[in-house]
Amino acid sequence: MKLLSATAAAVLASSCSAFAPAASRVHGKVSNDCSSTRLNMNVPFFAQQTEDKKPEIEEPLEDASATMTLDEEVEMLVEKEKAKMAKMSKLSSASGVEYAPWMGITEYEEAEIRSIMREKTAARRARQEQQKDVTGNLYLDSQAQELSGTGLSYKIIDGQVELEWATKSETDTKGFIVKRRAAKTNDYSVIASYKDWGPLASKGVDGGIYRYLDESATPGGWVYRITEEDNSGNSADICQCLVEVQTADEQKAALIAGVGFAVFAVVAVVAGIALDPMQGY
Repeated sequence: MKLLSATAAAVLASSCSAFAPAASRVHGKVSNDCSSTRLNMNVPFFAQQTEDKKPEIEEPLEDASATMTLDEEVEMLVEKEKAKMAKMSKLSSASGVEYAPWMGITEYEEAEIRSIMREKTAARRARQEQQKDVTGNLYLDSQAQELSGTGLSYKIIDGQVELEWATKSETDTKGFIVKRRAAKTNDYSVIASYKDWGPLASKGVDGGIYRYLDESATPGGWVYRITEEDNSGNSADICQCLVEVQTADEQKAALIAGVGFAVFAVVAVVAGIALDPMQGY
């Protein structure tokens, strides 16, 4: 029985060696002259240590548009859009069928892309330029920065511009300053101030309605801006609007066009009644 157990153990040991990694035997001697055997086991592939590689961080690209001219930036954006569309047009399925072969760019489409990019770039640059010289509510209100005229209304009376704005509350406000610049320019000039015109001084903590009549406006486009100044001398822009002052001839032409349209509308109504007096009945 003992012989059978020893034989079975030897067979099992030899069969399990097939699953063990290769080993090399190194012989040596210890101090008492007894030989010893040491096994150097190779580490299996699934237990090998791997070095963790840190992902490479790409350096952010500098904003090249800051040093580009308008035309150069437009061309850069056009090339990016063309590359994007060209990449889409080359995509295909595993069977070789193209997803969007129609996305090839023609000269007409390229011209359209260039026109759109030019408009977007010009608008963005205009906003950036306007942000350089604006403070207070105008800086926080993007629609006001787009010359929406929020908070500031106007009337044109015999070529003169009457401005009107209102405040709900005024805390530590000393008064208001009226500024003006020609359209498509950047330099404002002060045309009125609370320092030399009493009605622009603060009406108190409850605020109020303010008006100013600009008698020096000439025909053309003008941007008016209202600036609030506190008792410490700090200023903040609160509202602005774009005004188009017409010449006398332009006003006459607009009046004649309006009258002509009204006459045409009346004649059209009368003709319709004459052609169909029963009104369809």
